[in-house]
Amino acid sequence: MAFSILIGGKSTRFGTDKGLFKFKGKPLISYQLETLSRFNHDIFLVANSHHQIQNYINEIDITKIMAFVLDDYDIILNQNVRSPILGLYSTFKELKKLKYQKVFVLSCDNPLFSYEVIDYMIKECGRYDCYMPKWNNDFREPLFAIYPVEKAYKTSLRNLKQKQYKLTKIIGEDWTVKYVSIEQNIKYFDPNLLSFKNINKPDDIKTLESVFDKNL
Repeated sequence: MAFSILIGGKSTRFGTDKGLFKFKGKPLISYQLETLSRFNHDIFLVANSHHQIQNYINEIDITKIMAFVLDDYDIILNQNVRSPILGLYSTFKELKKLKYQKVFVLSCDNPLFSYEVIDYMIKECGRYDCYMPKWNNDFREPLFAIYPVEKAYKTSLRNLKQKQYKLTKIIGEDWTVKYVSIEQNIKYFDPNLLSFKNINKPDDIKTLESVFDKNL
């Protein structure tokens, strides 16, 4: 098992790199790294450029990560494509080379995810190819899920070639998939569902701050 955090999004609405935004005196990504480093699993950060990687090296404690993964455009001619599927594909491709079997994919958009939720999902995912949270309205969380590295590499490669960027299309028809209920199961470990508090625009920081002060 490895952890992979996607940090290479455009952050168009937010206006700056979310992961490096200083919150309570430290970059948002640092909260995630502190949580994940409590596990005995390697952590990878998936970036969009060498420049971004250098920015992170300058700002975070890189001893908490195994390595950076760079978005791989080997099968995409359009360098402006910044869909999360590219980060996922790059993750699967690199971790396949390194012989990892499964990867827990996360995004820097939700900096306050719960250790207990991560631990629960890892313990429960054993007999499934993919383990993914789902809301009661059937909305799924593909960027907070556990994937089979080799199978996901093949499906994400196929989808990129077909210009199919929908994340849920990564899941193969022959996969064993467990969709765990957020409201019925995950909420038990994370009552305020901080794990799914996303940062998309500057105003979200105010919301995050109030939640942080109240619950942590």
